[in-house]
Amino acid sequence: HTKTARKFVEKILESESWDEYVDLGLSVKWATCNIGASSPEDYGNYYAWGETKTKSTYSTSTSVTYGVEMDDISGNSTYDAATANWGGTWRMPTYNEMGELMRNCTWTWTTQNNVTGYLVTGTNGNSSFLPAAGVCSESTIPSSGGYYWSSMPDNTGNLYRAYDLFFYNGYYARALQSHVIGCPVRAVSN
Repeated sequence: HTKTARKFVEKILESESWDEYVDLGLSVKWATCNIGASSPEDYGNYYAWGETKTKSTYSTSTSVTYGVEMDDISGNSTYDAATANWGGTWRMPTYNEMGELMRNCTWTWTTQNNVTGYLVTGTNGNSSFLPAAGVCSESTIPSSGGYYWSSMPDNTGNLYRAYDLFFYNGYYARALQSHVIGCPVRAVSN
């Protein structure tokens, strides 16, 4: 029985389920931190677009979605890092949900617990911190800017890119990044 109990505890510890969110007065609730993070300032894990596990090298040779024709992956546990890792109603934000976050919130560049990023405040006064966690290209993590995957592939027919939320001090927008880049994921829930 001890061996069975130990395996059960190990399985629970492997699970990254999350139940903390902030209501910013938008159509969805946003997680308080990135997938794999233990606090809002923690960068968390990096995922290539359409992949649900971290890896040591982010490149075209290790990508499973580079050059693959795909639709929006939000909520698809095979490709959505939020759904696969946290389960429940968690999923990656859509292109439109990221647009809503940018249009309907106030963005303030700040430092929180020695980590730079944006404090995003909704019209209801609630806020969430997005650390400038950089991206993981090959096996290095650049230290400037924030990059957060959306669930939307490039809608122009390019099979090698997907949309992300990109920001640095004084600027934020949705942009296109190569599928191979490792970015954090900030999950949403209905």
